[in-house]
Amino acid sequence: MMSYRRLIKDMDFTLLAAVLLLIGFGVVVQASATTNMPVGGDPWYYTKRQALYAGVGLVTMFAVMAVDYRTFARWYKVIYVGNVGLLGLVILAGHAAMGAQRWFRIGPFSVQPSEFAKVAIILTLAALLSRRVDRLERWTDLVVPFVHTGLPMVIILTQPDLGTSLVFTAILLGMLFIAGARWTHLVTIYGGGLAAAVTWVILHLQYGVWIPLKTYQLNRLIVFARPNVDPLGAGYHIKQALVAIGSGRILGKGLFTGTQSRLRFLPMQHTDFVFAVVGEELGFVGAIVLLGLFLVIIWRGVRIAAEAKDAYGTLVATGIVSLFAFHVLVNVGMTIGVMPITGIPLPFISNGGSAMVTYCAAVGLLLGIHFRRRAISF
Repeated sequence: MMSYRRLIKDMDFTLLAAVLLLIGFGVVVQASATTNMPVGGDPWYYTKRQALYAGVGLVTMFAVMAVDYRTFARWYKVIYVGNVGLLGLVILAGHAAMGAQRWFRIGPFSVQPSEFAKVAIILTLAALLSRRVDRLERWTDLVVPFVHTGLPMVIILTQPDLGTSLVFTAILLGMLFIAGARWTHLVTIYGGGLAAAVTWVILHLQYGVWIPLKTYQLNRLIVFARPNVDPLGAGYHIKQALVAIGSGRILGKGLFTGTQSRLRFLPMQHTDFVFAVVGEELGFVGAIVLLGLFLVIIWRGVRIAAEAKDAYGTLVATGIVSLFAFHVLVNVGMTIGVMPITGIPLPFISNGGSAMVTYCAAVGLLLGIHFRRRAISF
């Protein structure tokens, strides 16, 4: 009995409260964004699904929290092979939709393994790096971590899913830095990679050099560089998102009264561009509250990483912080036009079951690392 009292005592209630508030926020925003999008005559279709996803996610979060996170380190090879195998299976037998093949169909639901792969790569990369902490000073020391991350990343890129593959680069960067890799090496690799990517795109546009991107992905990059090039085509999404956010002003138009979303001018209003709904209906104040809750998660994640009892816990927490920070930065950034559109969802707010379970599992890991920072007997 004493162990459970200590468990409650050591629970990070600040982190837990922020997550619960975000999940509730997400259900309400989904209701406001989608009641004008009935499915089968049901205006609450997406809201019900989001609530169901939230329930499954919370069960997952507490289940992951109950498991000693060090168990995942012992099984990291099995997790890695299973992760890569599942991603490969999607390419062979997955469900295709909207020009991509990223899902398995299970009855009325779709499961996206690339979402689960984010947590899997954090757990396995942390196990790999925890054995190499402060032994990453040479260029050759970085080969194994990059190959470890690069294999699932390339598979995901072929689905194609550029956004999720970019999440892997952010996770790798954060974890390598904390594991002791030289920042000069990381700046050189990532800076060189960005320069090479930009050059490749330019060569493709100018000389037709082959590039592993679909036409719509290239159009998104072009629109980011030249926002007014195709306002009724590739640039339509960002134009409508900016109109929605700008029209919300300080306090917003109110829930269920946003014209851009209610009149269906705003594309993907319940997934990629859900932040625009928040900006239009809840205004600057609502957007700041939402971002503040994400900031709490990132702050608590950094504290948990610093207080973890071992290198593995520190690295897992670092990977999760990198995951959330990158998702929020890119999703909000692409909605306000300072980042290219990459299809990265807003955690706990965008509609999606696989993503919800993934984020909740990540929080479960943070909570588990936090209350195991001291020895607890079960």
